[in-house]
Parts: sequence; structure tokens; C-alpha cells
Amino acid sequence: MPETPSARPEPAQPAGEPLLTSPLHARHLALGAKMADFGGWEMPIEYSGVVGEHAVVRTGVGVFDVSHLGKATVSGRAADGTSAADFVNTTLANDLRRVGPGQAQYTLACDEATGGVIDDLIAYVKSEDEVFLIPNAANTTEVVRRLAAAAPAGIAVTNQHSDFAVLAVQGPGSADLLKSLGLPADHDYMAFATATWDGRPLTVCRTGYTGEHGYELVCRWDDADELWTAILRAGEPFEIKPCGLGARDTLRTEMGYPLHGQDLSPQITPVQARAGWAVGWKKEAFWGREALLAEKAAGPRRLLWGLRQVDRAIPRPHMEVLDDQGSVIGEVTSGTFSPSLKMGIALALLPPTAAAGDTVYLDVRGRRAAFTVTKPPFVTPSTR
Repeated sequence: MPETPSARPEPAQPAGEPLLTSPLHARHLALGAKMADFGGWEMPIEYSGVVGEHAVVRTGVGVFDVSHLGKATVSGRAADGTSAADFVNTTLANDLRRVGPGQAQYTLACDEATGGVIDDLIAYVKSEDEVFLIPNAANTTEVVRRLAAAAPAGIAVTNQHSDFAVLAVQGPGSADLLKSLGLPADHDYMAFATATWDGRPLTVCRTGYTGEHGYELVCRWDDADELWTAILRAGEPFEIKPCGLGARDTLRTEMGYPLHGQDLSPQITPVQARAGWAVGWKKEAFWGREALLAEKAAGPRRLLWGLRQVDRAIPRPHMEVLDDQGSVIGEVTSGTFSPSLKMGIALALLPPTAAAGDTVYLDVRGRRAAFTVTKPPFVTPSTR
């Protein structure tokens, strides 16, 4: 059995601060989950094992508690007519005008001076005057702070981190499971629908972090416990499993999805991480625009690539990438054992001269292991 991913997706809570817990904390403990610190939240890494939890999402259906993710609302309208959606579009990188009410969009909050990524997040457009954001747990306070500082009078930015819970139902059986609960499941990828379950309001969005057909359910904090129980009960015919953040990490790495703090960071720009598709290059304003346009024009000094093992080895973040002469040419940003491929895979920042098919080497505890440079995803996606 491969090791549980050793790198925490989020920095730990400051020393001396108690870890926050999701509304399902008691459920996780009752299920025997192995818990760990994710962005200052004590969250489940695994229940029955990363490999089994990974496999059920690829072949059936799994449910994740991701309530540690941030939640914030940008709402209102300025005196000059600027709507909440207009304001968000002048700050975050992607072009929010590509989507409308009832749709969600992956976007980036970049540093104004450097273009580095402060956070990657999902924006739900509820109306012109209301945009709901889901940032990463550890970055929520900073994202809200920056938005609030930039917002004109009339537009409010509200941190709702502990007002809502988020449950991710992922896998080929996810649509049928939701329908069995009377929830909408036929909407398009990156679209969301408002609904009620047992008289309780929730939002069902066709999003996820696994590469499989799936949904993220945003419900009120106090409704999460009963919804979680209902999902597990309805999922019994599908042989559902509760899944921890260890499987979430292996699933997303197989897809080549970036993790903030590793593959994206204040030191790693969207251009370097091949996330330029999430940048509205033709927009007149967004944070980091000038720095990113300059980097795009000049060409980045490094690019994110995938690595597949040739020699048996499990890569880990921060391992050095070497050329055939033994010179350091890059660094692993994410690395794990792929349960689907039964091999070590990684994401790594390499020189712009690197090309698919190149052989590089990782320094694995003093041993050189060969890997092939490749372009993710490592497995065939079925998101759409």
C-alpha cells in the first residue's frame, strides 16, 4: 500500500491556536478516520485507506467533507452603477463575463506587483449583485481582506467561512445518487442549481476536484450532519464510501489539477503553472495584469510539467529534478503514488526547454530515479 500523501495542502494553524473542526467532526471520528491539519482545520485524511477510497471515486461514488474550504459573498452595487460582478471582474483573473447567473468559474487572485497566485478559487455568479466565492481554507482571510480593501462604497465583502458546509459527491454514480435524493443533477459542468432537501436550502454545483462526474453541495452549516447521513444511506446501493483528503490529493494529481501552496503560490504565476486559460487576457483590469502580460510576452523562466516513473519511485514535493549530467534543473511541486496507474507520478517546474518525452531524474533519498516528462492529465478525464 502506498504512503499517505505527506504534504499538507494548506499551512498549519499558527502555533498555540486550536484547530477548527467541520460540522461533521464527530461523524469522522465515529467512522475511525485518520485526522490531520489542513489549513488550520482538523480534517479526515482517510477512513478505510487511500487506495480504496480513490478507486471507488473512479468506478462508483464517494463523498468528501470539504467544509474547511472558505466561503465569502461579494454583494451590492456602487453609486456609479458598478455591480458586485463588475467589481469581482476587475480584481480576479478570469473573465467573469464569460459566464452568467447560475454558472460557476474557476479563477485566480493574483498579486498586483508580481502576478503570483494568492489563491485559486471558484466564483458562483448568483446575480449581477451577488457573487459567492469558495477560496482555499488557509487563504480565505487574505482573499476577503484584499477584496474588502478594494471594494467601492456600496459593495460588501462578507466572510462566511463557518456559515456553510461543502460536501463533494464524486464519481460515475454521483448523478443517480443525487436524483435518488430528489436533487437536481442534469445541469451542465460548472453550472449550479438551487434546491431544497428535506425542506432545507442548498446549492448543487457540477464541480469537483477529482476528474470524475461529480457535484459539490453547499448547505447550511447546521444541515451538514443530516445531509451527510442521507448521502451515505442513499449511496449504499452504489457501494459508496466516505473519502478523505488523501484520496482527494491522489485523484487531483492524476488529473494534473494544481494545488495552491504547491503548484500555484505567490512565487508561482499562472503563466508558469499553465493556468493562463484562467486569465482574462483581454480584460482592462485585474490584479497582476501588467506583470502577467509582461511575463507572457517574454516567456516564463519555468513551466509546470508532469512526470511518470520509469524507475520505481514515489516522488514528493521539493525533490530536485536532475538532467542526465546530474545538474539540478527543476523541482517537484506535487508527487504521489497513482492508484490508477500503479506508479509514481508528479508535477514539477522545469526549464522552458523541457519537452514531452524527455527523461529526467529525481533525487529520491540519495538515489537517482528516472522519470519521463509528460503533459497531464495522467488518466483520461470524465468530468464532462
